[in-house]
Amino acid sequence: MKKTSNQMLVIFGASGDLTARKLIPAIYNLYKGNHLPENFVVLGVSRSNLTDGEFRKKVVHESSYLKEKINGDAEDFVKTFASKLFYEDLGDKYDADYDRLSKRISDLNTKYSTDNNYIFYLSTPPGIYEVVAKNLSAKGLNNEADGWKRLIVEKPFGYSLETAKHLNKGLQSYFKEKQIYRIDHYLGKETVQNLLVTRFSNSIFEPLWNRNYIRHVEITNAEKVGVEKRGGYYDKSGALRDMFQNHLLQIISLIVMEPPIGDSAEAIRNEKVKALKSLRIMRDHETLFQNTIKGQYIATEIDGKKVKGYREEEGVDPDSTTETFAAIKFFVDNWRWKDVPFYVRTAKKMPTKVTEVVIHFKSPHHQIFKDTNAFDKDNKLIIRIQPDEGILLKFGVKVPGQGFTVDRANMEFYYSSFADNYVMDAYERLLLDAMQGDATLYARADEVEAAWEFVDPILDYWKNGKDVITHGYPAGVWGPKNADDLIEGLSMWRNPGENLADDDSGYCVIT
Repeated sequence: MKKTSNQMLVIFGASGDLTARKLIPAIYNLYKGNHLPENFVVLGVSRSNLTDGEFRKKVVHESSYLKEKINGDAEDFVKTFASKLFYEDLGDKYDADYDRLSKRISDLNTKYSTDNNYIFYLSTPPGIYEVVAKNLSAKGLNNEADGWKRLIVEKPFGYSLETAKHLNKGLQSYFKEKQIYRIDHYLGKETVQNLLVTRFSNSIFEPLWNRNYIRHVEITNAEKVGVEKRGGYYDKSGALRDMFQNHLLQIISLIVMEPPIGDSAEAIRNEKVKALKSLRIMRDHETLFQNTIKGQYIATEIDGKKVKGYREEEGVDPDSTTETFAAIKFFVDNWRWKDVPFYVRTAKKMPTKVTEVVIHFKSPHHQIFKDTNAFDKDNKLIIRIQPDEGILLKFGVKVPGQGFTVDRANMEFYYSSFADNYVMDAYERLLLDAMQGDATLYARADEVEAAWEFVDPILDYWKNGKDVITHGYPAGVWGPKNADDLIEGLSMWRNPGENLADDDSGYCVIT
């Protein structure tokens, strides 16, 4: 187990929702699991006028997000944890002199012996990242002459390739690339990390992981909810920017990548960059028309109750053409994946919440059981990222009785079966990695730019193309009717149920 150095975590935007909802619960679980160093403090920084006590009350003692986690824990234990949390009011704006903040950090460092090791977590709008980095630099808080300094930034990492490059250049003006940790909480999920282990540590899969044996790869990210109270943000973003450019392309890079030379952060990230750079970029309108589908959920009734359409949501333009459904078909230009189509879809207001990867294997070349309909029951490896996390393998078996009637059987593994192992949530894992200086699950600058290079032409086509259609689909169904047309041959999307081992079906009832 890696050693975690004494350190201070400084959270900018600490009065916001992310700190109370995700960061403090994650830190509490790390504290409870004895993963934090002996000398550790958190300094919340924001523009709200709060005392240390008021901050502790907000994010610990009276937090609805922490209520269940601390229920049953000794009062002294919770108080000791809360005593590690402090707060500093920045005043009216983030672009200010950080004299007082610098002194508070220095005082806490001296008093609690955090050895001049600081993580600065920017839980702020991306437009403020460079401002904060500049002001920290002005006070020498990026200087690693005495103790290490790290900067964690949340997505979105830019709005386009141009803005991503601008953001990277801005951050790198004040912090070295090795100090910058771009957090993508999807990479903190155990099942996403298990993609690497499934691929590279199993001889039953590794030799098959190529164009000779795989027919196509399918990825679904479905959310049951709509945009909720994020209408203003989402209408400027859309499904492709919100999910595909970051979360899903990160998953794709793990599927596509070549074996790294080792398990070091840089070895793995080098291969991920190569994988993203090998995606065939679609630039001409005909290719984009044939290989992309955008949709938007519309109003409907479910169980007698009216469900709003996207354009009726708060903060959304009544004439918006922003996509809440995006389906993309693309190819990878390298030896391993030549001519293997990849199909990826992400959407709001689906029948269920699910994210999974499906590897469709080719049928045997010589079909001796084709008269029994075995030919349309291909082997599948299904990697479920959420919920019901696990892995499912579908393969053909003989139905008992006369003849050779073939049906599919399931062989499944669930992470919940590790009853004696506590599975960290994504933010716990990623925060602990940053505390220990492990950047494996964090995005590098060239990774981010390679992802935008692939996505930018699609976004440009959807915005400016003359033949672009935004297809409507009723809330609660699996997207536009023509979504299956994207997939070659007789195949259709696998419409998964909430449970991993549910059989494929053409529909799923919304609950």
